[in-house]
Amino acid sequence: MTLPLDLIGNTPLLHLAQPGATLPSGVQIYAKAEWYNLGGSVKDRPALWMLRAGEAAGLLRPGMRVADATSGNTGIAYATIGAALGYGVTLALPANASPERVRTLRALGAELILTNAAEGMDLAISTIRELVAAEPERYFYPDQYSNPANPQAHYASTAPEIWQQTEGRVTHFVAALGTSGTFMGTSRRLRELNPQLRALAVQPDSPYHALEGVKHMASTRIVPAIYDPAAPDGTIEVTSEEAFAMDRRLARSIGLLVGISAAANVVAALRVAQELPHGVVVTILCDSANRYLSERFWEESDYVAGAGI
Repeated sequence: MTLPLDLIGNTPLLHLAQPGATLPSGVQIYAKAEWYNLGGSVKDRPALWMLRAGEAAGLLRPGMRVADATSGNTGIAYATIGAALGYGVTLALPANASPERVRTLRALGAELILTNAAEGMDLAISTIRELVAAEPERYFYPDQYSNPANPQAHYASTAPEIWQQTEGRVTHFVAALGTSGTFMGTSRRLRELNPQLRALAVQPDSPYHALEGVKHMASTRIVPAIYDPAAPDGTIEVTSEEAFAMDRRLARSIGLLVGISAAANVVAALRVAQELPHGVVVTILCDSANRYLSERFWEESDYVAGAGI
């Protein structure tokens, strides 16, 4: 018998291949389809690990509420897993979170505190910290930006899956920085398995961007404690417009409807792949487009038939 929480992890690895893509013959791009997780995103993995770690440490007990700051996906993961485990969930998130995310959170029964969008995640984080400090016995604060169980989830699950699914052929790992848990945990384990592996971080090209859930590390006031700036072998900057265009291209050329940060990852992975003589580049499709379909960029048309990815 399969239980709901059994649906977290073991997501498919997709080969992003299409005639017309300008890739050297010896280079392949693969991407983990993380919307196959129970809550619909890559954030299910760290959310489950953090809540289980809280229970094991006696910090999360029956009757308590889970409280954290989120741009949406981790919150949905908390609310999904919290419902399965019997915990209420309180979340602070910027008020510009997509309507689909807000509705999903409310459908799952989460209590929401919408913060000033202009202050981004920094204000959401400080807001939830004040709430928890006022009633520490009521709330369990996983603190996804500082909790070592966040990257550990990817060290223990995402990386081994990539290694097995590529049969140990992965040469480059490309992932966007939000909490940085996906990048930090996955790259650490993959480097243990292949010391020659190159890990490239992805971030927006400026503090003002539309890559929801992705941080511009140089300008953020609150840098995640789990992030090590020396960990990436390099950083690839992606504009919002590049991500929007890739989102439309993936949808219209190969039928993949993915989220904005997922599209940014593909932009970066393609940029890496085009400069290689040979190799296997793996990236993360953080979620599907279902949480972004109200965005206006979908209505634009810059697609050229046969352009591939």
